[in-house]
Amino acid sequence: MTASSSPDRPQHSGNEFEHEPVPDSRRHSLLSVTLVWIGFPLVVTGAFLGSQLTQALGFTTAMLAIVLGNLILFGYVGIQSAIAARSGRSFSLLSRGVFGPSAARLVSGFLSTLVVGWFAVQTGLAGQGLQDMLGWSAPLSSLAAGVLFTALTMMGVRALSVVGAVSVPFFVLMGIAAVAITLSQHEWGAIVGYAGSSGASVLSIGVAITMVISLFIDSGTLTADFTRWARNPTHAVLATASAFPLANGVAMTLGAIVTAAGTASDGNFAAVVADQAGWLVPVAAAFFVVNCASVTMHCLYNAATGWSEIAGQRFRVMTVLFGAIGTVAAAAGVWDLLIQWLSLLGVVVPGIGGVMIAHFLRNGLTLEANPPAALGGWGIAIVAATGVNLWLPQLSVAVVAMLAGGAAYWLIAGALATRPVGARPGAE
Repeated sequence: MTASSSPDRPQHSGNEFEHEPVPDSRRHSLLSVTLVWIGFPLVVTGAFLGSQLTQALGFTTAMLAIVLGNLILFGYVGIQSAIAARSGRSFSLLSRGVFGPSAARLVSGFLSTLVVGWFAVQTGLAGQGLQDMLGWSAPLSSLAAGVLFTALTMMGVRALSVVGAVSVPFFVLMGIAAVAITLSQHEWGAIVGYAGSSGASVLSIGVAITMVISLFIDSGTLTADFTRWARNPTHAVLATASAFPLANGVAMTLGAIVTAAGTASDGNFAAVVADQAGWLVPVAAAFFVVNCASVTMHCLYNAATGWSEIAGQRFRVMTVLFGAIGTVAAAAGVWDLLIQWLSLLGVVVPGIGGVMIAHFLRNGLTLEANPPAALGGWGIAIVAATGVNLWLPQLSVAVVAMLAGGAAYWLIAGALATRPVGARPGAE
Protein backbone atom coordinates (compact mmCIF):
# COMPACT_ATOMS: atom_id res chain seq x y z
CA MET A 1 0.00 0.00 0.00
CA THR A 2 1.43 3.40 -0.91
CA ALA A 3 1.06 6.75 0.83
CA SER A 4 -1.73 7.79 -1.49
CA SER A 5 -5.33 7.79 -0.41
CA SER A 6 -7.03 4.42 -0.38
CA PRO A 7 -8.98 3.88 -3.61
CA ASP A 8 -12.00 2.46 -1.81
CA ARG A 9 -12.45 5.53 0.37
CA PRO A 10 -14.33 8.70 -0.55
CA GLN A 11 -12.05 11.61 -1.39
CA HIS A 12 -14.30 14.35 -0.04
CA SER A 13 -11.80 15.51 2.58
CA GLY A 14 -12.61 18.55 4.62
CA ASN A 15 -10.38 20.72 6.74
CA GLU A 16 -9.58 17.79 9.03
CA PHE A 17 -8.19 15.47 6.30
CA GLU A 18 -10.01 12.54 7.82
CA HIS A 19 -9.81 10.52 4.58
CA GLU A 20 -6.25 11.28 3.41
CA PRO A 21 -2.82 12.34 4.73
CA VAL A 22 -2.36 15.93 5.87
CA PRO A 23 -0.26 17.64 3.15
CA ASP A 24 2.96 19.39 4.16
CA SER A 25 1.46 22.76 3.29
CA ARG A 26 -1.29 22.31 5.89
CA ARG A 27 0.88 21.20 8.81
CA HIS A 28 0.81 23.24 12.04
CA SER A 29 3.54 24.87 14.11
CA LEU A 30 5.23 23.22 17.07
CA LEU A 31 3.36 25.56 19.42
CA SER A 32 0.00 24.67 17.89
CA VAL A 33 0.55 20.90 18.08
CA THR A 34 1.98 21.22 21.61
CA LEU A 35 -1.08 23.15 22.78
CA VAL A 36 -3.26 20.35 21.42
CA TRP A 37 -1.42 17.70 23.46
CA ILE A 38 -0.47 19.61 26.62
CA GLY A 39 -4.03 20.82 27.12
CA PHE A 40 -5.33 17.26 27.08
CA PRO A 41 -3.78 15.56 30.18
CA LEU A 42 -3.44 18.74 32.24
CA VAL A 43 -6.84 18.01 33.76
CA VAL A 44 -8.57 17.40 37.07
CA THR A 45 -9.12 13.72 36.30
CA GLY A 46 -5.38 13.23 36.66
CA ALA A 47 -5.52 14.93 40.04
CA PHE A 48 -8.29 12.58 41.15
CA LEU A 49 -6.22 9.56 40.13
CA GLY A 50 -3.15 10.98 41.87
CA SER A 51 -5.27 11.29 45.00
CA GLN A 52 -6.46 7.69 44.84
CA LEU A 53 -2.93 6.39 44.33
CA THR A 54 -1.65 8.45 47.25
CA GLN A 55 -4.34 7.17 49.59
CA ALA A 56 -3.55 3.58 48.59
CA LEU A 57 0.26 3.73 48.45
CA GLY A 58 1.39 6.74 50.40
CA PHE A 59 2.95 9.85 48.85
CA THR A 60 6.43 8.63 47.87
CA THR A 61 5.34 5.31 46.36
CA ALA A 62 2.49 7.01 44.52
CA MET A 63 4.96 9.50 43.06
CA LEU A 64 7.18 6.64 41.91
CA ALA A 65 4.22 5.07 40.08
CA ILE A 66 3.31 8.43 38.56
CA VAL A 67 6.84 9.03 37.25
CA LEU A 68 7.32 5.51 35.87
CA GLY A 69 3.87 5.34 34.30
CA ASN A 70 4.32 8.67 32.55
CA LEU A 71 7.78 7.79 31.24
CA ILE A 72 6.35 4.58 29.77
CA LEU A 73 3.54 6.59 28.20
CA PHE A 74 6.08 8.98 26.69
CA GLY A 75 7.89 6.14 24.97
CA TYR A 76 4.68 4.45 23.82
CA VAL A 77 2.98 7.61 22.53
CA GLY A 78 6.18 9.29 21.34
CA ILE A 79 7.11 6.53 18.90
CA GLN A 80 3.62 6.49 17.42
CA SER A 81 3.63 10.30 17.21
CA ALA A 82 6.85 10.30 15.20
CA ILE A 83 5.35 7.76 12.79
CA ALA A 84 2.24 9.92 12.39
CA ALA A 85 4.25 13.07 11.63
CA ARG A 86 6.25 11.25 8.96
CA SER A 87 3.15 9.86 7.28
CA GLY A 88 0.59 12.64 7.88
CA ARG A 89 -2.02 9.94 8.46
CA SER A 90 -4.65 9.58 11.17
CA PHE A 91 -4.72 6.48 13.35
CA SER A 92 -7.54 5.02 11.29
CA LEU A 93 -5.57 5.39 8.06
CA LEU A 94 -2.36 4.02 9.61
CA SER A 95 -4.18 1.03 11.06
CA ARG A 96 -5.34 0.07 7.56
CA GLY A 97 -1.70 -0.43 6.63
CA VAL A 98 -1.09 -2.65 9.67
CA PHE A 99 -4.28 -4.68 10.20
CA GLY A 100 -5.72 -4.52 6.70
CA PRO A 101 -8.93 -2.67 5.70
CA SER A 102 -11.42 -5.04 7.34
CA ALA A 103 -9.62 -5.58 10.65
CA ALA A 104 -8.66 -1.91 10.81
CA ARG A 105 -12.33 -0.99 10.92
CA LEU A 106 -12.68 -3.21 13.98
CA VAL A 107 -9.62 -1.76 15.73
CA SER A 108 -10.27 1.87 14.84
CA GLY A 109 -13.97 1.55 15.61
CA PHE A 110 -13.18 -0.03 18.98
CA LEU A 111 -10.81 2.74 20.06
CA SER A 112 -12.94 5.51 18.58
CA THR A 113 -15.91 4.22 20.56
CA LEU A 114 -13.94 3.91 23.80
CA VAL A 115 -13.06 7.61 23.74
CA VAL A 116 -16.76 8.43 23.55
CA GLY A 117 -16.87 6.84 27.00
CA TRP A 118 -14.21 9.30 28.15
CA PHE A 119 -16.22 12.16 26.64
CA ALA A 120 -19.17 11.00 28.73
CA VAL A 121 -17.08 10.63 31.91
CA GLN A 122 -15.61 14.12 31.64
CA THR A 123 -18.90 15.75 30.65
CA GLY A 124 -20.54 14.11 33.65
CA LEU A 125 -17.67 15.33 35.82
CA ALA A 126 -18.30 18.88 34.62
CA GLY A 127 -21.96 18.57 35.57
CA GLN A 128 -21.10 17.13 38.99
CA GLY A 129 -18.58 19.91 39.60
CA LEU A 130 -21.17 22.58 38.82
CA GLN A 131 -23.58 20.92 41.21
CA ASP A 132 -20.99 20.74 44.00
CA MET A 133 -19.80 24.33 43.62
CA LEU A 134 -22.88 26.23 42.42
CA GLY A 135 -25.75 23.94 43.39
CA TRP A 136 -26.92 23.44 39.81
CA SER A 137 -28.63 20.25 38.68
CA ALA A 138 -25.91 17.76 37.68
CA PRO A 139 -27.92 16.07 34.86
CA LEU A 140 -29.02 19.37 33.33
CA SER A 141 -25.53 20.83 33.69
CA SER A 142 -24.10 17.76 32.00
CA LEU A 143 -26.52 18.12 29.10
CA ALA A 144 -25.68 21.79 28.64
CA ALA A 145 -21.95 21.10 28.89
CA GLY A 146 -22.20 18.28 26.36
CA VAL A 147 -23.91 20.54 23.82
CA LEU A 148 -21.22 23.21 24.34
CA PHE A 149 -18.33 20.75 24.05
CA THR A 150 -19.81 19.19 20.90
CA ALA A 151 -20.28 22.58 19.22
CA LEU A 152 -16.68 23.55 19.97
CA THR A 153 -15.30 20.24 18.66
CA MET A 154 -17.05 20.79 15.34
CA MET A 155 -14.59 23.63 14.71
CA GLY A 156 -11.78 21.08 14.31
CA VAL A 157 -8.21 20.73 15.51
CA ARG A 158 -7.67 24.51 15.64
CA ALA A 159 -10.32 24.71 18.35
CA LEU A 160 -8.34 22.19 20.41
CA SER A 161 -5.34 24.52 20.27
CA VAL A 162 -7.42 27.52 21.33
CA VAL A 163 -9.05 25.72 24.24
CA GLY A 164 -5.63 24.40 25.25
CA ALA A 165 -4.25 27.94 25.21
CA VAL A 166 -6.98 28.93 27.70
CA SER A 167 -7.06 25.75 29.78
CA VAL A 168 -3.30 25.39 30.38
CA PRO A 169 -2.60 28.78 32.05
CA PHE A 170 -5.89 28.53 33.97
CA PHE A 171 -4.81 25.11 35.29
CA VAL A 172 -1.32 26.33 36.16
CA LEU A 173 -2.63 29.34 38.09
CA MET A 174 -5.17 27.26 40.03
CA GLY A 175 -2.55 24.60 40.73
CA ILE A 176 0.02 27.11 42.00
CA ALA A 177 -2.61 28.75 44.21
CA ALA A 178 -3.70 25.38 45.64
CA VAL A 179 -0.12 24.34 46.40
CA ALA A 180 0.67 27.72 47.97
CA ILE A 181 -2.40 27.49 50.20
CA THR A 182 -1.57 23.90 51.12
CA LEU A 183 2.07 24.63 51.99
CA SER A 184 1.05 27.63 54.08
CA GLN A 185 -0.94 25.28 56.29
CA HIS A 186 1.17 22.07 56.21
CA GLU A 187 4.85 21.16 56.39
CA TRP A 188 6.39 19.60 53.29
CA GLY A 189 7.98 16.88 55.39
CA ALA A 190 4.57 15.79 56.64
CA ILE A 191 3.25 15.62 53.08
CA VAL A 192 6.17 13.49 51.89
CA GLY A 193 5.80 11.25 54.92
CA TYR A 194 2.11 10.56 54.32
CA ALA A 195 1.73 6.77 54.40
CA GLY A 196 -1.76 6.47 52.93
CA SER A 197 -5.29 6.08 54.21
CA SER A 198 -6.11 3.07 56.34
CA GLY A 199 -9.48 2.81 54.61
CA ALA A 200 -8.11 2.83 51.05
CA SER A 201 -7.74 -0.27 48.90
CA VAL A 202 -4.20 -1.64 48.88
CA LEU A 203 -2.50 -1.54 45.46
CA SER A 204 0.72 -3.01 44.14
CA ILE A 205 3.15 -0.72 42.33
CA GLY A 206 2.39 -2.63 39.11
CA VAL A 207 -1.35 -1.97 39.37
CA ALA A 208 -0.64 1.68 40.16
CA ILE A 209 1.56 2.03 37.06
CA THR A 210 -1.18 0.43 34.97
CA MET A 211 -3.71 2.95 36.28
CA VAL A 212 -1.39 5.84 35.38
CA ILE A 213 -0.88 4.46 31.88
CA SER A 214 -4.55 3.61 31.40
CA LEU A 215 -5.70 7.16 32.05
CA PHE A 216 -4.53 8.13 28.55
CA ILE A 217 -3.82 4.80 26.87
CA ASP A 218 -6.74 5.07 24.45
CA SER A 219 -6.13 8.61 23.18
CA GLY A 220 -2.39 7.97 23.48
CA THR A 221 -2.82 5.11 21.03
CA LEU A 222 -4.84 7.46 18.82
CA THR A 223 -2.10 10.12 18.97
CA ALA A 224 -1.76 10.09 15.19
CA ASP A 225 -5.03 12.01 14.98
CA PHE A 226 -3.24 14.94 16.65
CA THR A 227 0.43 14.59 15.71
CA ARG A 228 -0.17 13.99 11.98
CA TRP A 229 -0.45 17.79 11.91
CA ALA A 230 3.17 18.23 13.09
CA ARG A 231 5.71 19.45 10.54
CA ASN A 232 8.27 16.77 11.42
CA PRO A 233 8.80 13.87 13.85
CA THR A 234 10.86 16.02 16.24
CA HIS A 235 7.96 18.41 16.70
CA ALA A 236 5.63 15.47 17.24
CA VAL A 237 7.84 13.96 19.95
CA LEU A 238 8.30 17.34 21.69
CA ALA A 239 4.53 17.83 21.71
CA THR A 240 4.16 14.35 23.22
CA ALA A 241 6.71 15.17 25.93
CA SER A 242 4.64 18.19 26.91
CA ALA A 243 1.85 15.76 27.73
CA PHE A 244 3.85 12.82 29.11
CA PRO A 245 5.51 13.13 31.51
CA LEU A 246 5.00 16.90 31.97
CA ALA A 247 1.29 17.74 31.95
CA ASN A 248 -0.03 14.37 33.08
CA GLY A 249 2.60 14.17 35.83
CA VAL A 250 1.83 17.68 37.08
CA ALA A 251 -1.91 16.98 37.29
CA MET A 252 -1.40 13.75 39.23
CA THR A 253 1.19 15.35 41.53
CA LEU A 254 -1.20 18.16 42.43
CA GLY A 255 -3.81 15.61 43.50
CA ALA A 256 -1.18 13.73 45.49
CA ILE A 257 -0.02 16.85 47.34
CA VAL A 258 -3.44 18.13 48.44
CA THR A 259 -4.48 14.61 49.45
CA ALA A 260 -1.33 13.92 51.46
CA ALA A 261 -1.75 17.27 53.18
CA GLY A 262 -5.42 16.61 53.91
CA THR A 263 -6.67 19.80 52.25
CA ALA A 264 -8.67 17.86 49.63
CA SER A 265 -9.24 14.16 50.22
CA ASP A 266 -10.36 13.56 46.61
CA GLY A 267 -7.55 15.54 44.97
CA ASN A 268 -9.84 18.40 43.88
CA PHE A 269 -7.34 21.24 44.21
CA ALA A 270 -9.83 23.69 42.68
CA ALA A 271 -11.97 23.23 45.81
CA VAL A 272 -8.95 24.19 47.93
CA VAL A 273 -8.86 27.55 46.15
CA ALA A 274 -12.65 28.01 46.19
CA ASP A 275 -12.76 27.52 49.97
CA GLN A 276 -10.68 30.66 50.53
CA ALA A 277 -13.38 33.17 49.55
CA GLY A 278 -16.91 33.26 48.18
CA TRP A 279 -15.95 35.12 45.02
CA LEU A 280 -13.52 32.34 44.14
CA VAL A 281 -16.33 29.77 43.86
CA PRO A 282 -17.51 30.87 40.39
CA VAL A 283 -13.86 31.15 39.31
CA ALA A 284 -13.30 27.53 40.35
CA ALA A 285 -16.52 26.49 38.58
CA ALA A 286 -15.39 28.21 35.37
CA PHE A 287 -12.03 26.46 35.67
CA PHE A 288 -13.77 23.12 36.02
CA VAL A 289 -15.82 23.64 32.86
CA VAL A 290 -12.88 24.89 30.78
CA ASN A 291 -10.71 22.05 32.01
CA CYS A 292 -13.30 19.41 31.22
CA ALA A 293 -13.86 21.01 27.81
CA SER A 294 -10.21 20.42 26.96
CA VAL A 295 -10.51 16.69 27.63
CA THR A 296 -13.93 16.11 26.13
CA MET A 297 -13.11 17.93 22.90
CA HIS A 298 -9.99 15.83 22.36
CA CYS A 299 -11.90 12.61 22.97
CA LEU A 300 -14.76 13.59 20.69
CA TYR A 301 -12.25 14.67 18.03
CA ASN A 302 -10.66 11.21 18.19
CA ALA A 303 -14.05 9.52 17.93
CA ALA A 304 -15.27 11.65 15.03
CA THR A 305 -12.00 11.36 13.11
CA GLY A 306 -11.95 7.57 13.44
CA TRP A 307 -15.58 6.95 12.62
CA SER A 308 -15.68 9.43 9.75
CA GLU A 309 -12.99 7.37 8.02
CA ILE A 310 -14.67 4.06 8.88
CA ALA A 311 -18.16 5.14 7.81
CA GLY A 312 -17.06 7.40 4.95
CA GLN A 313 -18.86 10.37 6.54
CA ARG A 314 -17.98 13.96 7.21
CA PHE A 315 -16.09 14.80 10.39
CA ARG A 316 -18.79 17.18 11.61
CA VAL A 317 -21.58 14.65 11.10
CA MET A 318 -19.76 12.14 13.30
CA THR A 319 -19.00 14.85 15.85
CA VAL A 320 -22.69 15.62 16.32
CA LEU A 321 -23.67 11.94 16.44
CA PHE A 322 -21.14 10.84 19.04
CA GLY A 323 -21.42 14.11 20.95
CA ALA A 324 -25.11 13.38 21.42
CA ILE A 325 -24.45 9.79 22.53
CA GLY A 326 -21.78 10.89 25.00
CA THR A 327 -23.89 13.70 26.38
CA VAL A 328 -26.82 11.40 27.12
CA ALA A 329 -24.46 8.93 28.81
CA ALA A 330 -22.98 11.76 30.89
CA ALA A 331 -26.39 12.82 32.14
CA ALA A 332 -26.98 9.19 33.16
CA GLY A 333 -24.02 9.32 35.57
CA VAL A 334 -21.21 7.27 34.01
CA TRP A 335 -18.58 9.18 36.04
CA ASP A 336 -18.92 6.58 38.79
CA LEU A 337 -17.46 3.89 36.51
CA LEU A 338 -13.97 5.45 36.18
CA ILE A 339 -11.94 2.76 37.98
CA GLN A 340 -13.63 -0.10 36.11
CA TRP A 341 -13.02 1.82 32.89
CA LEU A 342 -9.29 2.13 33.62
CA SER A 343 -9.05 -1.59 34.35
CA LEU A 344 -10.64 -2.49 31.00
CA LEU A 345 -8.42 -0.09 29.07
CA GLY A 346 -5.24 -1.42 30.67
CA VAL A 347 -5.99 -4.95 29.49
CA VAL A 348 -7.38 -4.40 26.00
CA VAL A 349 -5.81 -1.27 24.48
CA PRO A 350 -1.99 -1.35 24.96
CA GLY A 351 -1.55 -4.40 22.72
CA ILE A 352 -2.85 -2.39 19.76
CA GLY A 353 -0.10 0.19 20.16
CA GLY A 354 2.46 -2.55 20.70
CA VAL A 355 1.48 -4.10 17.37
CA MET A 356 1.51 -0.75 15.57
CA ILE A 357 4.98 0.12 16.88
CA ALA A 358 6.37 -3.31 16.02
CA HIS A 359 4.95 -3.13 12.49
CA PHE A 360 6.54 0.22 11.67
CA LEU A 361 9.84 -0.61 13.34
CA ARG A 362 9.99 -3.78 11.28
CA ASN A 363 8.68 -2.45 7.96
CA GLY A 364 9.24 1.31 7.95
CA LEU A 365 6.45 3.42 6.46
CA THR A 366 5.60 0.92 3.76
CA LEU A 367 1.96 0.26 4.58
CA GLU A 368 1.78 -3.41 3.64
CA ALA A 369 -0.78 -4.89 6.00
CA ASN A 370 -0.22 -8.22 7.73
CA PRO A 371 -3.61 -9.06 9.27
CA PRO A 372 -2.62 -12.49 10.71
CA ALA A 373 0.38 -11.04 12.56
CA ALA A 374 -1.46 -7.89 13.65
CA LEU A 375 -4.62 -9.57 14.93
CA GLY A 376 -2.60 -12.44 16.38
CA GLY A 377 -0.36 -10.01 18.23
CA TRP A 378 -3.32 -8.10 19.64
CA GLY A 379 -5.08 -11.29 20.71
CA ILE A 380 -1.96 -12.65 22.44
CA ALA A 381 -1.53 -9.30 24.19
CA ILE A 382 -5.06 -9.49 25.60
CA VAL A 383 -4.55 -13.09 26.75
CA ALA A 384 -1.21 -12.24 28.39
CA ALA A 385 -2.64 -9.15 30.09
CA THR A 386 -5.66 -11.07 31.35
CA GLY A 387 -3.39 -13.78 32.76
CA VAL A 388 -1.24 -11.22 34.56
CA ASN A 389 -4.35 -9.51 35.88
CA LEU A 390 -5.61 -12.81 37.35
CA TRP A 391 -2.42 -14.46 38.60
CA LEU A 392 0.34 -11.84 38.79
CA PRO A 393 -1.48 -8.65 39.81
CA GLN A 394 1.71 -7.16 41.25
CA LEU A 395 2.93 -6.61 37.68
CA SER A 396 1.76 -3.88 35.31
CA VAL A 397 -0.91 -5.31 33.03
CA ALA A 398 -0.54 -2.41 30.59
CA VAL A 399 3.22 -2.86 30.18
CA VAL A 400 2.83 -6.63 29.70
CA ALA A 401 0.18 -6.01 27.03
CA MET A 402 2.40 -3.55 25.13
CA LEU A 403 5.40 -5.87 25.14
CA ALA A 404 3.39 -9.01 24.40
CA GLY A 405 1.59 -7.39 21.47
CA GLY A 406 4.79 -6.09 19.91
CA ALA A 407 6.77 -9.30 20.45
CA ALA A 408 3.96 -11.54 19.20
CA TYR A 409 3.53 -9.45 16.04
CA TRP A 410 7.27 -9.59 15.35
CA LEU A 411 7.44 -13.37 15.82
CA ILE A 412 4.34 -14.13 13.77
CA ALA A 413 5.41 -11.78 10.96
CA GLY A 414 8.84 -13.39 10.94
CA ALA A 415 7.36 -16.88 10.82
CA LEU A 416 5.06 -15.95 7.94
CA ALA A 417 7.94 -14.37 6.04
CA THR A 418 9.93 -17.61 6.15
CA ARG A 419 7.20 -19.62 4.41
CA PRO A 420 7.67 -20.52 0.74
CA VAL A 421 6.41 -17.99 -1.78
CA GLY A 422 2.62 -18.24 -2.07
CA ALA A 423 2.23 -19.86 1.38
CA ARG A 424 1.86 -16.60 3.27
CA PRO A 425 -1.67 -15.20 3.41
CA GLY A 426 -1.79 -12.01 1.37
CA ALA A 427 -2.58 -8.64 2.88
CA GLU A 428 -6.10 -7.46 2.46
